[in-house]
Amino acid sequence: MDDIKLMRIRIFFCKNEAMRYTGHLDLHKTWERIFRRSGLSLAYSQGFHPQPRLNLACALPLGFTSQAEILDAWLEGSIPLTEIRNALTISIPPGITIDKIEEIDLRIPALQTQVCASEYVITFLTPIEGLDKKINDILAAKDIPRQWRDRSYDLKPLIEDLQPLPDSDEGLTRLMTRLAAREGATGRPEELIDALGFVPSQARVHRTRLFFNQ
Repeated sequence: MDDIKLMRIRIFFCKNEAMRYTGHLDLHKTWERIFRRSGLSLAYSQGFHPQPRLNLACALPLGFTSQAEILDAWLEGSIPLTEIRNALTISIPPGITIDKIEEIDLRIPALQTQVCASEYVITFLTPIEGLDKKINDILAAKDIPRQWRDRSYDLKPLIEDLQPLPDSDEGLTRLMTRLAAREGATGRPEELIDALGFVPSQARVHRTRLFFNQ
Protein backbone atom coordinates (compact mmCIF):
# COMPACT_ATOMS: atom_id res chain seq x y z
CA MET A 1 0.00 0.00 0.00
CA ASP A 2 2.92 2.35 0.77
CA ASP A 3 3.98 2.22 -2.91
CA ILE A 4 0.50 3.00 -4.25
CA LYS A 5 -0.38 6.62 -4.90
CA LEU A 6 -3.70 7.58 -3.32
CA MET A 7 -6.09 10.40 -4.04
CA ARG A 8 -8.93 11.53 -1.79
CA ILE A 9 -12.09 12.88 -3.35
CA ARG A 10 -15.06 14.61 -1.74
CA ILE A 11 -18.45 13.97 -3.33
CA PHE A 12 -21.34 16.35 -2.70
CA PHE A 13 -24.63 14.64 -3.47
CA CYS A 14 -28.39 14.65 -2.97
CA LYS A 15 -30.39 11.81 -1.44
CA ASN A 16 -33.77 12.04 -3.13
CA GLU A 17 -37.21 10.53 -2.67
CA ALA A 18 -36.31 7.15 -4.20
CA MET A 19 -33.68 6.68 -1.47
CA ARG A 20 -35.71 8.10 1.41
CA TYR A 21 -36.09 4.73 3.15
CA THR A 22 -32.44 3.75 2.70
CA GLY A 23 -30.69 3.94 6.08
CA HIS A 24 -27.16 5.08 6.83
CA LEU A 25 -25.48 1.66 6.65
CA ASP A 26 -27.33 0.71 3.48
CA LEU A 27 -26.37 4.04 1.91
CA HIS A 28 -22.73 3.23 2.68
CA LYS A 29 -23.15 -0.17 1.00
CA THR A 30 -24.85 1.51 -1.96
CA TRP A 31 -21.79 3.69 -2.49
CA GLU A 32 -19.57 0.60 -2.31
CA ARG A 33 -21.63 -0.95 -5.12
CA ILE A 34 -21.52 2.29 -7.12
CA PHE A 35 -17.72 2.30 -7.02
CA ARG A 36 -17.53 -1.40 -7.93
CA ARG A 37 -19.77 -0.83 -10.96
CA SER A 38 -17.82 2.27 -11.95
CA GLY A 39 -14.55 0.35 -12.32
CA LEU A 40 -12.71 2.91 -10.18
CA SER A 41 -10.11 1.45 -7.83
CA LEU A 42 -11.17 2.12 -4.25
CA ALA A 43 -8.43 2.04 -1.63
CA TYR A 44 -8.94 -0.35 1.30
CA SER A 45 -7.98 -0.16 4.94
CA GLN A 46 -5.22 -2.41 6.20
CA GLY A 47 -5.60 -5.23 8.71
CA PHE A 48 -7.35 -8.60 8.92
CA HIS A 49 -10.65 -7.26 7.56
CA PRO A 50 -9.89 -4.61 4.94
CA GLN A 51 -12.77 -2.22 4.30
CA PRO A 52 -13.24 0.23 1.43
CA ARG A 53 -12.16 3.70 2.49
CA LEU A 54 -15.46 5.58 2.32
CA ASN A 55 -16.65 8.10 4.91
CA LEU A 56 -20.08 9.73 5.00
CA ALA A 57 -20.17 13.08 6.75
CA CYS A 58 -23.21 12.65 8.98
CA ALA A 59 -25.85 9.94 9.32
CA LEU A 60 -29.22 10.89 7.82
CA PRO A 61 -32.13 9.25 9.66
CA LEU A 62 -34.39 6.84 7.82
CA GLY A 63 -37.19 8.62 5.97
CA PHE A 64 -35.30 11.89 5.43
CA THR A 65 -34.16 13.36 2.12
CA SER A 66 -31.25 15.72 1.60
CA GLN A 67 -29.53 18.09 -0.79
CA ALA A 68 -26.42 18.34 1.39
CA GLU A 69 -24.82 14.90 1.73
CA ILE A 70 -21.05 14.51 1.53
CA LEU A 71 -18.88 11.43 1.03
CA ASP A 72 -15.09 11.13 1.13
CA ALA A 73 -13.53 8.32 -0.88
CA TRP A 74 -9.91 7.24 -1.26
CA LEU A 75 -8.88 5.97 -4.70
CA GLU A 76 -5.76 4.25 -5.93
CA GLY A 77 -3.90 6.19 -8.57
CA SER A 78 -4.40 9.69 -9.93
CA ILE A 79 -7.54 10.07 -12.03
CA PRO A 80 -8.98 13.22 -13.64
CA LEU A 81 -12.09 14.41 -11.80
CA THR A 82 -14.07 14.50 -15.04
CA GLU A 83 -13.33 10.81 -15.59
CA ILE A 84 -14.31 10.00 -12.01
CA ARG A 85 -17.60 11.87 -12.30
CA ASN A 86 -18.50 10.22 -15.60
CA ALA A 87 -17.76 6.75 -14.21
CA LEU A 88 -19.84 7.36 -11.07
CA THR A 89 -22.74 9.06 -12.84
CA ILE A 90 -23.47 6.07 -15.07
CA SER A 91 -23.28 3.76 -12.04
CA ILE A 92 -25.55 5.50 -9.51
CA PRO A 93 -29.07 4.21 -8.82
CA PRO A 94 -32.21 6.37 -8.83
CA GLY A 95 -32.38 8.53 -5.74
CA ILE A 96 -28.79 9.78 -5.71
CA THR A 97 -27.64 12.83 -7.66
CA ILE A 98 -24.05 14.05 -7.67
CA ASP A 99 -23.65 17.83 -7.40
CA LYS A 100 -19.88 18.14 -7.54
CA ILE A 101 -16.63 16.29 -6.86
CA GLU A 102 -13.42 17.79 -5.51
CA GLU A 103 -9.98 16.41 -4.81
CA ILE A 104 -8.92 17.19 -1.25
CA ASP A 105 -5.79 16.81 0.83
CA LEU A 106 -5.20 13.32 2.19
CA ARG A 107 -4.38 14.80 5.60
CA ILE A 108 -7.67 16.66 6.19
CA PRO A 109 -9.45 15.34 9.32
CA ALA A 110 -12.28 12.84 8.93
CA LEU A 111 -15.60 14.32 7.86
CA GLN A 112 -17.46 12.90 10.87
CA THR A 113 -15.24 14.83 13.29
CA GLN A 114 -15.83 18.16 11.55
CA VAL A 115 -19.64 18.39 11.32
CA CYS A 116 -21.02 20.71 14.01
CA ALA A 117 -24.62 21.29 12.88
CA SER A 118 -27.24 20.42 10.27
CA GLU A 119 -29.96 22.58 8.76
CA TYR A 120 -33.36 21.09 7.92
CA VAL A 121 -36.62 22.13 6.31
CA ILE A 122 -39.61 20.43 7.91
CA THR A 123 -42.84 20.25 5.91
CA PHE A 124 -46.06 19.28 7.66
CA LEU A 125 -48.31 17.03 5.58
CA THR A 126 -51.51 17.81 7.49
CA PRO A 127 -53.00 21.19 8.47
CA ILE A 128 -51.58 22.55 11.74
CA GLU A 129 -52.43 25.54 13.88
CA GLY A 130 -50.46 27.77 16.18
CA LEU A 131 -47.01 27.09 14.74
CA ASP A 132 -45.69 30.59 15.46
CA LYS A 133 -46.72 30.38 19.12
CA LYS A 134 -45.25 26.91 19.50
CA ILE A 135 -41.97 28.10 18.00
CA ASN A 136 -41.89 31.09 20.36
CA ASP A 137 -42.62 28.81 23.32
CA ILE A 138 -39.76 26.51 22.35
CA LEU A 139 -37.34 29.41 21.94
CA ALA A 140 -38.40 30.92 25.26
CA ALA A 141 -38.16 27.66 27.21
CA LYS A 142 -35.35 27.35 29.74
CA ASP A 143 -34.88 23.69 28.89
CA ILE A 144 -36.61 20.98 26.86
CA PRO A 145 -36.15 17.64 28.61
CA ARG A 146 -36.25 14.72 26.20
CA GLN A 147 -35.66 10.99 26.30
CA TRP A 148 -33.77 9.15 23.54
CA ARG A 149 -32.92 5.45 23.77
CA ASP A 150 -33.14 5.37 27.56
CA ARG A 151 -31.02 8.49 27.86
CA SER A 152 -32.28 11.81 29.18
CA TYR A 153 -31.00 15.00 27.57
CA ASP A 154 -31.87 18.67 27.05
CA LEU A 155 -32.89 19.51 23.48
CA LYS A 156 -32.87 23.28 24.04
CA PRO A 157 -29.11 23.99 23.71
CA LEU A 158 -29.04 21.91 20.52
CA ILE A 159 -31.49 24.24 18.75
CA GLU A 160 -29.31 26.88 17.08
CA ASP A 161 -32.04 28.32 14.86
CA LEU A 162 -35.79 27.79 14.45
CA GLN A 163 -38.16 29.86 12.33
CA PRO A 164 -41.24 29.50 10.15
CA LEU A 165 -40.93 29.49 6.36
CA PRO A 166 -43.45 30.49 3.68
CA ASP A 167 -45.82 27.69 2.78
CA SER A 168 -44.74 25.26 0.08
CA ASP A 169 -46.09 25.46 -3.47
CA GLU A 170 -48.69 22.90 -2.37
CA GLY A 171 -49.78 25.14 0.52
CA LEU A 172 -48.13 23.02 3.23
CA THR A 173 -46.78 24.60 6.41
CA ARG A 174 -43.00 24.60 6.73
CA LEU A 175 -40.26 25.58 9.16
CA MET A 176 -36.47 25.73 9.13
CA THR A 177 -34.22 24.61 11.95
CA ARG A 178 -30.49 24.30 12.55
CA LEU A 179 -29.61 21.63 15.08
CA ALA A 180 -26.21 21.13 16.68
CA ALA A 181 -24.20 17.94 16.25
CA ARG A 182 -21.87 17.61 19.21
CA GLU A 183 -19.92 14.75 20.69
CA GLY A 184 -22.47 12.71 22.61
CA ALA A 185 -25.37 15.06 21.75
CA THR A 186 -27.03 15.55 18.37
CA GLY A 187 -30.25 17.45 17.75
CA ARG A 188 -32.80 15.28 15.94
CA PRO A 189 -35.59 16.87 13.85
CA GLU A 190 -38.15 14.24 14.84
CA GLU A 191 -37.55 15.06 18.50
CA LEU A 192 -38.06 18.76 17.75
CA ILE A 193 -41.30 18.01 15.90
CA ASP A 194 -42.54 16.04 18.88
CA ALA A 195 -41.48 18.79 21.31
CA LEU A 196 -43.50 21.26 19.23
CA GLY A 197 -46.55 19.09 19.84
CA PHE A 198 -46.86 17.59 16.36
CA VAL A 199 -46.66 14.02 15.08
CA PRO A 200 -43.29 13.25 13.42
CA SER A 201 -44.86 10.75 11.00
CA GLN A 202 -47.02 13.57 9.63
CA ALA A 203 -44.02 15.61 8.51
CA ARG A 204 -41.29 15.35 5.89
CA VAL A 205 -37.73 16.34 6.76
CA HIS A 206 -35.20 17.53 4.18
CA ARG A 207 -31.58 18.36 5.08
CA THR A 208 -30.47 21.51 3.31
CA ARG A 209 -27.00 22.18 4.70
CA LEU A 210 -24.17 20.84 6.83
CA PHE A 211 -22.02 23.14 8.98
CA PHE A 212 -18.39 22.37 9.78
CA ASN A 213 -15.94 23.41 12.47
CA GLN A 214 -13.64 26.14 11.26
